[in-house]
Amino acid sequence: MNKIKVAAVSYLNTKPLLYGLKQHEVSKYITFIEDYPAKIAEMLIEGNVDIGLIPVAVLPRMEEWHLITDYCIGSNGAVASVCIFSEVPVWDIEKIYLDYQSRTSVKLAQLLLREFWKKEVTYIDATGEDFREKIGGITGGVVIGDRALEQRLKSKYIYDLGEAWKQFTGLPFVFAAWVSRQELPHGFLKKFNEANASGIAQIDQVVRELNYSIFDLSYYYKN
Repeated sequence: MNKIKVAAVSYLNTKPLLYGLKQHEVSKYITFIEDYPAKIAEMLIEGNVDIGLIPVAVLPRMEEWHLITDYCIGSNGAVASVCIFSEVPVWDIEKIYLDYQSRTSVKLAQLLLREFWKKEVTYIDATGEDFREKIGGITGGVVIGDRALEQRLKSKYIYDLGEAWKQFTGLPFVFAAWVSRQELPHGFLKKFNEANASGIAQIDQVVRELNYSIFDLSYYYKN
């Protein structure tokens, strides 16, 4: 059996899932690739990987796709690492930089601004990391991932998109899911799912090994 190419985001939010996968026997059948969400989505769409932990917003772009596990990156309220940051209240923001790393988070931000906050702004597509330095005055920014946890220490106003979605709809939100381009063997999928479950069951160990000081990862993973 050729190794199955599996791509996942390199953010802290995937560490429990990857911990389980890398410790489980299923890892013998996998080649791991780590990158940011939008890049992984392109790799899966183009057929460069077999499985991707991809932003759900890209699913309509795929001719064929399969959800392959019971696990995802989601929130049932505040998510902490997907936010709009600014130096002024959301009502006073006039321009917003859109993080290039995730289409789902960008679409969610735009929907919430339009439907929940009833706010019209000018959007600017960020193409590199320098956009975070431009957050200030009447200019905000959508920032995701570990960089968002860092940005929490810098920005006066933080609008958590997971929390806003919950307030708006009363529902949880799925940011990314494990998706394959085609059907895969049942035996492999069973082991892949077991590995995800194993990682979730070992969150305390993951937190200890990461030894991350910027944000409480135990709270991040469990709440």
